[in-house]
Amino acid sequence: MSVDEDARWLEWVTKQFESIAGDDKEIDIDEFKTALKVKESFFAERFFALFDSDGSGSISLDELLKALDLLIHGSETDKLKFLFQVYDVDGSGSIDPDELRTVLKSCLRESAISLPDEKLDDLTLALFESADQDNSGSITFEELKAELENFPEVMENLTISAANWLKPPAAEQKKRRAPRYLTRAYWQNNSRKLFFLCLYAVVTVLLFTGAMLQHRHGGGWFMVAKGCGQCLNFNCTFILVLMLRRFLTWLRATWVVRVFPLDQNILLHQIVGYAILCFTLVHTTAHVFNFVQLSEHSGFSLWEYLLTTRPGVGWVNGTASLTGVVLQLVIFLMVLCSSTFVRRSGHFEVFYWSHLSYVWVWALLVVHCANFWKWFLVPGLIFLLEKIVGIAVARMGGLHIVEVNLLPSKVTHLVIKRPEFFHFKPGDYVYINIPEIAKYEWHPFTISSPPEQSDSLWLHIRSMGQWTNRLYEYFRQPQREVVSPKRLAASLRDRRQLTRAQEELFSFTNCNGAVASNENAAVELMMYRQNGSPAPPTSEAPPPDGLGPAERGEAPPTREVSAKFGENHRFCNIKCYVDGPYGTPTRQIFTSEHAVLIGAGIGITPFASILQSIMYRYRMRKQNCPNCSYSWCENIKDGEMLLRKVDFIWINRDQKSFEWFVSLLTKLEMDQADEEPEGRFLEMHMYMTSALSKNDMKAIGLQMALDLLAKKEKRDSITGLRTRTQPGRPEWGKVFQKVSEENKGKVHVFYCGAPALAKTIKAQCERFGFNFYKEHF
Repeated sequence: MSVDEDARWLEWVTKQFESIAGDDKEIDIDEFKTALKVKESFFAERFFALFDSDGSGSISLDELLKALDLLIHGSETDKLKFLFQVYDVDGSGSIDPDELRTVLKSCLRESAISLPDEKLDDLTLALFESADQDNSGSITFEELKAELENFPEVMENLTISAANWLKPPAAEQKKRRAPRYLTRAYWQNNSRKLFFLCLYAVVTVLLFTGAMLQHRHGGGWFMVAKGCGQCLNFNCTFILVLMLRRFLTWLRATWVVRVFPLDQNILLHQIVGYAILCFTLVHTTAHVFNFVQLSEHSGFSLWEYLLTTRPGVGWVNGTASLTGVVLQLVIFLMVLCSSTFVRRSGHFEVFYWSHLSYVWVWALLVVHCANFWKWFLVPGLIFLLEKIVGIAVARMGGLHIVEVNLLPSKVTHLVIKRPEFFHFKPGDYVYINIPEIAKYEWHPFTISSPPEQSDSLWLHIRSMGQWTNRLYEYFRQPQREVVSPKRLAASLRDRRQLTRAQEELFSFTNCNGAVASNENAAVELMMYRQNGSPAPPTSEAPPPDGLGPAERGEAPPTREVSAKFGENHRFCNIKCYVDGPYGTPTRQIFTSEHAVLIGAGIGITPFASILQSIMYRYRMRKQNCPNCSYSWCENIKDGEMLLRKVDFIWINRDQKSFEWFVSLLTKLEMDQADEEPEGRFLEMHMYMTSALSKNDMKAIGLQMALDLLAKKEKRDSITGLRTRTQPGRPEWGKVFQKVSEENKGKVHVFYCGAPALAKTIKAQCERFGFNFYKEHF
């Protein structure tokens, strides 16, 4: 912080202290914990003890300001001494292994990281053995300082004032950003959208002006009403064109995608929807004023013009006024129920069923306006054809959900038997209907399996609404018992297959070095079994004889995992219908040279399919020397795949979320076990936002221990991957700066996740001149 910021911050601290302290002008440990807002009381107690210089059991304002002044203006050595005192719990002047373990355990709790006690011991010993250079059995201040110097990024973070722990959140939110709408990068990255909006505006103005001039004999209000009516004819048809998913998917393979923003059809659909609402309001208002003028010179009153057919206004039996009132109400209701608040607050069904009113809107428009059918005829026929084809394809497939896997954070992994005629591209999505859950509801989800996996289709569905919650709860309940010879035979077959998979699964180790219990790995192993492969690849080398415990006649290590595995995984035969596939912006990945894939949470699903497909094509080009184990990749840049480099960034809130696809990512790392001459083709970057960032003094020891143990074991303690999981959120400026410096060709960034983060990433892409694509449907 600057000098001015320090002064303002200390003023804020003083006010906060006075509001908390009360009449005695001092705060106790409980009030201090509330002010710090820490999860683990260990650090609050240590900070309180160090701030309480007189040992009175309470902190005065003078004591607090004196301590904060040291943390703000103190030297690097002063801050290191403060850190050492936090770790030196008993005040002996040195840190023993038990004290270090207590600190690291508190760090894990503060970061919401769950590791077994054995792994905590490994972390403690790794850091202690590295720091205890004289093997005295304790760490002195000089040894801790020398160890910290081996981690330059940690020393750099110590220059950040430790007082930032208490920095008010509002100060973070008030950062001003330079306007970007007039920059060259913004116009280049949004050229297709801006071109479309300009063309749309020109067409709208021309239609409005033409209709006004054509009806200039009717007076001003009549001209405005007719101008808006002509624009409504166009918009109410064009909004349909923007939702012709099959037609747009086909257009993505043509030159049209380079001119028009087909990837943003949903955004454009929303813009046109709001335009319809605005034109409807103006159209109705203009007609009301026109009817007021007509009622003054005719035999009909205003209410007769508005609510009856007596004046004979309209094409079909003079019903223009009545149909107009109904249209106004229906359109307003559709826009209201389509708002973000409704769709994102767990009431997707409200949006879904209200949106089906478009059928009544078109029917009423045909009756309301004499010329609307001319605009609607061709798009309406294409829309009807799409619906017929979609229903036919969905019903002809005869699809069944054959396996279900319940993953952490209420994610349901569905394995659907894939029909032979079902072809899709990586990153495509489908609409799925499961009559057992809801007979008439269709919901879109991204396909998470690659096109090269010919026998099955994978969907990973996170519970975030009524339908997805019902889906998860349906499969979480115990299986229903049905007494039937065929059902018993199928159950016996499935149970034997499950037992064989479990026995083989026990021969592998999970990310913490314990017995494997990851459900993703189990499902993947079964898929390999179904395809006739011996076993899926893992990060551990197989036994020398290539046999698992079952084949060698050994007993499985434990049966406890078996019960848990059976609860979270089951075989089934549930009817479902699939409509699609439909294309997304990610189809352009293979025409990119340097692709950056960013998934936030369950937003990894399109990239799960894409990464598997990319690595499949990569393996097809990989060459191996017959005389040695050296391998390399040739002809990566060709007509089918122009990719030269892929960076995959996955951001998760908690540790359990990484379990969704950790087995897949492990397999992708194994595909690149050998270093390439020009560097790795695929680089993965994992971020855990609940973990304390490296600029937090409470996390310094833990991050050092995790780094040391990762180098020793060649795997991350949190995920089990070779890629080290980074704490906190990515610093996008540094991330994209590194990508830019690699010079692997034109950079295309593909994102799937929360809209708020998309704005931040898009702004950084415009700064570096990267193309940005957001997955949305």
